[in-house]
Amino acid sequence: MTTHAASEANILWFIPTHGDGRHLGTAVGARETDLGYLRQIAQAADTLGYYGVLLPTGRSCEDSWVVASALVPATERLRFLVAVRPGLQSPTLAARMASTLDRLSNGRLLVNVVTGGDPVENAGDGIFLSHGERYDVTREFLDVWRGLFSGAPVNYEGAHLRIEDGRLFYPPVQPGGPPLYFGGSSDAANAVAATYVDKYLTWGEPPAQVAAKLAGVRRLAEEQGREVSFGIRLHVIVRETSERAWAAAGDLIRHVDDATIASAQTIFARMDSVGQRRMAALHGGRRDKLEVSPNLWAGVGLVRGGAGTALVGDPETVAARIREYMDIGIDSFVLSGYPHLEEAYRFAELVFPLLPLAATTGRNRGKGPAVNTGPFGESIANGLPPALRQAAM
Repeated sequence: MTTHAASEANILWFIPTHGDGRHLGTAVGARETDLGYLRQIAQAADTLGYYGVLLPTGRSCEDSWVVASALVPATERLRFLVAVRPGLQSPTLAARMASTLDRLSNGRLLVNVVTGGDPVENAGDGIFLSHGERYDVTREFLDVWRGLFSGAPVNYEGAHLRIEDGRLFYPPVQPGGPPLYFGGSSDAANAVAATYVDKYLTWGEPPAQVAAKLAGVRRLAEEQGREVSFGIRLHVIVRETSERAWAAAGDLIRHVDDATIASAQTIFARMDSVGQRRMAALHGGRRDKLEVSPNLWAGVGLVRGGAGTALVGDPETVAARIREYMDIGIDSFVLSGYPHLEEAYRFAELVFPLLPLAATTGRNRGKGPAVNTGPFGESIANGLPPALRQAAM
């Protein structure tokens, strides 16, 4: 019997250019996501041994390419998953940007192909295409992209794109170009994934639903003689005990009222994204049905678009749930937690030791834990014992 189980996992984290804080749906506990803070998260992920980081895209986010360019020099091994936008960018311009960033980062670029699912946001960017037309553009974009990264001049004429003598003069570090990541739940999206991309991403649905999606994409790819690997986008809420983890989940949305939920769900309903509809269907906007699968909590999706589920529990339980996804073929996990700086440390410290990680590049890998047992008689920062210092003040 053919098995598609993943034996090792790559764990990526998230750079919250949209905003960050201790609670969802409120300004309470929010923090400014300036360059200094984003740099802290990236450097923490780099040091801890995360495989890479995802930078979001959209009009409510800082530009992912500019942010990635600012963070590359501050990191050493971390990979950056940055979006290209068919229909919003020329494929030749996007390819030059990708090749440049791949060269400047010494091969640390991953490319996320984002077709876009919000007609209102698309209109604000000058895109007035139907769902099907956007995927037609995506196919043409990737035809040109693939040609450019083959190293040959590109002449192309499609229904939407026309390129004459397109060229990529400066090749990337990674042969054939940066790996392509892509997500989508519609039939059109699955066809694009099977034909063009290296890694198909799904949002965090229950394992049985994810398994069915993966099987469909895998079958379509095999019909074309291709192989596609798989990743999943999830939030995580992990604490030393299950009780503390579920309490943290409740605290994350404790400022969310019914009006905020209704407003958010109205916005999500206008989207023509099949994946967004599947996320909304998991909870139906109701607070009393948020654990949609064992330890899979849909509370994030009450007020946040896109990925709306979190793995909640103690380290052993969360690791076990991750292994369930690995058993159906997921080898890459794009995770996030609020606030992102603290949760990057928490997840790495509590869960990394329980997983078979493919990328163990953190500076502390293999050194064992550092034991903090005090200064061994040294005076810290001055020559005055604490009691005398207090008296002197």
